[in-house]
Amino acid sequence: MARRNGSPPGAAATFASMSTKRDRPVVTELRLSAFKSHRGAGFPLKPLTVLAGASGTGKSSVLEGLGLLGRLAAGEELAMAFDGVRGGVAACVPHAAKPDAEGRRGFRIGCTVDGAVGPVALDVAVQTEPELRIVGERLTGAGETLLATALRDPGRRTVQAAWHTAGLVPVTRAPLPDDRLATSLLPLRVAGTTEGQRLVLAAAEQTVLALRGVFPVDPRPHLMREPARVADGLLRGGCDNLSAVLRRTQGECRTRHAALVGALRAVCSPPVEGLTVIPAGEPGTGAYAQSVVAAVDRGPLGLVPVDRLGDGELRFLALALVLLTGPGVLEVDTSGEVPDAVQVLTVLADGLDAGLDRAQSRQLLALAAQVAERGHIRLIGTVHDPAVADGAEGVTLLRLGSAAADRERVPAQGTGPEAPAAAAPPAGQAPPEHAAAAMG
Repeated sequence: MARRNGSPPGAAATFASMSTKRDRPVVTELRLSAFKSHRGAGFPLKPLTVLAGASGTGKSSVLEGLGLLGRLAAGEELAMAFDGVRGGVAACVPHAAKPDAEGRRGFRIGCTVDGAVGPVALDVAVQTEPELRIVGERLTGAGETLLATALRDPGRRTVQAAWHTAGLVPVTRAPLPDDRLATSLLPLRVAGTTEGQRLVLAAAEQTVLALRGVFPVDPRPHLMREPARVADGLLRGGCDNLSAVLRRTQGECRTRHAALVGALRAVCSPPVEGLTVIPAGEPGTGAYAQSVVAAVDRGPLGLVPVDRLGDGELRFLALALVLLTGPGVLEVDTSGEVPDAVQVLTVLADGLDAGLDRAQSRQLLALAAQVAERGHIRLIGTVHDPAVADGAEGVTLLRLGSAAADRERVPAQGTGPEAPAAAAPPAGQAPPEHAAAAMG
């Protein structure tokens, strides 16, 4: 994900004093009010959250919903934000949802972000038919409705937005585009001259900062075995340029590189003395050192290129690299104006244990728990085998499709007609339908 927009004005000043884990903006709950197979579902998200359940229970949908919010918060147009969602736009509509009399269908998702402002809830209603558009959005925090948008005129490609002002007028109203997340646009529209406006800015920046730190990762071993261009040094979600990134960490992040070698040593057959890269171009040509392939240093056995490693070992290596690095090494759209000390990366790993044996999976979770304890990286993953997480220190296990998961879910609200902004639900609850009565 390339950087699309600069950081919102004032972000650095707003978060300059954040230095504790409590102040770092983090997503603490995801709400799937009406999304794919989920209705009225809420998922508490801890520093290390693992979702388990039978096939078809919606584990992957949880990660897709949070990834979608992350891309919207990073400034992507709505139509472009579904690249990471299996089935695309149409698949997001709740199963068996019927269109209303005007042929409208859609979905509703939301989240809660904790930080210096306190808990801030963002809820979004998206219409997928007959036209794709965001028809309603609500941002609530500090006991106030900070932003509310609604579609007033279907003939216009805008929504009517109202944000908290608490000045000479209680709210400010203006049209905003219906293909962008309004919360991400507030720092460009709100002046910040009143206490109410400053609260809106702080809440919006807290929410956007946390969501922009979402990084979906899905290592592809068959691509990781290929040479990578030396200049391709930001790790992508598919980890196909793993070799180029390992070249960077070996030279620039020696402490973390050593930790990565230690993690690999724990799951690979010995000896494992180190990780390095070797040129992949034709000797004697100008391209000789422009591409590299990673290799495991087997000591007396020599260097073994990673194309000889098994799929499980490669996936473990890639996921461990993600956990041990951060925004400067990963291709993630974080804020360049906010200090790294207050940014948190939320890694989404669907099929965390895919291709790994149980010992490798537990070792990876142990590494994730150590990293999460420091507060800069959180992990949300799905597993096929819940036994890999049972009893693991620092792991919150959510079982989908079971009574235990049902107890963890937060009831969603908002099945009635649109409510006025003043009657917004408190943080942690879903918004009303926002003029999209058929959305779930």
